[in-house]
Amino acid sequence: MKAAALLLLAVLGLCAGCDSITDATQSVRQHWEARNAGETRVYTGDRHAVYQAAKASAEKLGFRILRGGPAQGTFEAISGLDSSTLHGSRQVRMSVALSDNDAGTALTVKLSEIIEDNSLNRGAGTATETPLRDTPYYEVFFRQVKTLLATPAKR
Repeated sequence: MKAAALLLLAVLGLCAGCDSITDATQSVRQHWEARNAGETRVYTGDRHAVYQAAKASAEKLGFRILRGGPAQGTFEAISGLDSSTLHGSRQVRMSVALSDNDAGTALTVKLSEIIEDNSLNRGAGTATETPLRDTPYYEVFFRQVKTLLATPAKR
């Protein structure tokens, strides 16, 4: 009888732990998604015009387009390799997505920093990628897109 009661308490304790583990997992997942959400601005231009302005802005800021196109409404770009430090190299990755919105075209940008460490403890080619949240890149990029959309097209 005593063993059955202890077994029942142990099972109940494990079940209570499952709920707290699930809650913790959801909390971490929500925090991670919020951290990687990027930034979004809405522009009144049509989707193709906003795409062209975003692409031109990325190139003007020194990014090279890797993949994507106006039909997909997305592109990925990467900055030049910065190996000015003795400890490793650094690049910035940009992911851009466009979607239709009631007010126009929503432009979402996600920036992440890729750092390769040249230390002896880590193997060559081992890099880490971290989302960039508080960086002026976002404002500079969005301001450039706005400027390009306001500039009349040259014929």
